[in-house]
Amino acid sequence: MKLRHHELDVWQAAVVLVKEVYRVTATFPNDERFGLTSQMRRAAVSIPSNIAEGAARSGDRELAQFLTIARGSLMELETQLHLAAELGFIDVDARQGLEPQVEKVFALLTGLMNSVKRAHPAAKRWPSQ
Repeated sequence: MKLRHHELDVWQAAVVLVKEVYRVTATFPNDERFGLTSQMRRAAVSIPSNIAEGAARSGDRELAQFLTIARGSLMELETQLHLAAELGFIDVDARQGLEPQVEKVFALLTGLMNSVKRAHPAAKRWPSQ
């Protein structure tokens, strides 16, 4: 059985991002295991998880809300990547390798949110973009 969210490019790109975050954070210091490593992994996992949950909901307004949450988690992750670089836990090459994937997921999320919004222009209140 193929689930609806598995077909979404944004979900697929977010899963790739999760794998990359796990790969990069595996090199962080052991004393960061319960700090930035955990925070980054949770934020990364939250992205495809919220996309999947929104896709499973009954309506496009709910989907839009979960996409907004996913995008918020993506921005948390982007900030954490910045902090990891500032703290010397991630080198410039690794960070620059992740940035295009973060940008891709952001663009796909925004595109899907706009598509859902255009499909239902009569909706009174949509999550902010």
